[in-house]
Amino acid sequence: MLNIAVVGCGYWGPNLVRNFNSLSDCEVKLVCDLDAERLTHMKMLHPAIETTSDFDDIVKNNDIDAVAIATPVSFHFEMARKILLSGKHTFIEKPMANSSRECEELIKLAETQQLILMVGHTFIFSAPVRKIKEIVRDGELGELQYISARRLNLGLFQKDINVAWDLAPHDISIILYVLEQEPVSVNCQGKSHIARGVEDVTNMTLNFTNGTFATIQSSWLDPNKVRETVFVGTRKMLVYNDIEPVEKIKIYDKRVEAPPHYDSFGEFQYSYHYGGMYCPYIKLVEPLRVECQHFLECIKTGEKSESSGLEGLKVVQILEAASKSLKNGGGRITID
Repeated sequence: MLNIAVVGCGYWGPNLVRNFNSLSDCEVKLVCDLDAERLTHMKMLHPAIETTSDFDDIVKNNDIDAVAIATPVSFHFEMARKILLSGKHTFIEKPMANSSRECEELIKLAETQQLILMVGHTFIFSAPVRKIKEIVRDGELGELQYISARRLNLGLFQKDINVAWDLAPHDISIILYVLEQEPVSVNCQGKSHIARGVEDVTNMTLNFTNGTFATIQSSWLDPNKVRETVFVGTRKMLVYNDIEPVEKIKIYDKRVEAPPHYDSFGEFQYSYHYGGMYCPYIKLVEPLRVECQHFLECIKTGEKSESSGLEGLKVVQILEAASKSLKNGGGRITID
């Protein structure tokens, strides 16, 4: 039985507590937050859990095997560093840290301490995204031409990071997981409408060596909540709508074909193929529960996580490049 501690009981932390507590091979022993009202609320929901407002109570507690961090990103690095140095396995919500340098330091520290370091890229543990990867890998869509992701809503406005750092990590992690490759460059444009210097709308483009490109639109300033990703292939097209309660994936037998040979302009005709649509069956399980179970299994077996520190680093490198592009008006930034 593994003993877990959770740091941060705001928006996401309670979900971690609930899911870890639902698993038979672990128990949440301690939660930490600076807000006394949040701690009282957590105690009401889970009477057996101990609470503290002092982070060092977790660091110094030798009975704790692993810690999940669900705080603002500005606290991630220092908290994770202290937890790893204390010999505890570490789970960090996205984004992993404020910079790739910080990510690299945490990765090296986890390797030195022989501990599991995992980042909360929850969507790669969702059944629809895993199904999409299977469909793309099997070639059903043909050769991928482009990916278009939209993650829009009204709020929640953040003070320490812009909307790209807040929302785009979900879409970036999905794209990297499905394509199994990293982009070579990034373009990003955006604008601050509410808080000066904090972009609340951004449009990001990821460019890959095989010619595929992906666009990611992120917004805190949209009247409707949108969670949609479109995968366009040479044979078929796939729409992933995470807001749909059941039919989250729809595959359209649609494509455009150009004639391979023609002698005159009059002979040139695009061929538009309109076929049917179907929704593959997907058994839906809460992705966060799958992610928490995966973290425990990695601790027990010592195997590398599918959402390891390295995957967290890749996402932060893209976000860093996007930030540089924002500052120079959307110019292309190469990723080393």
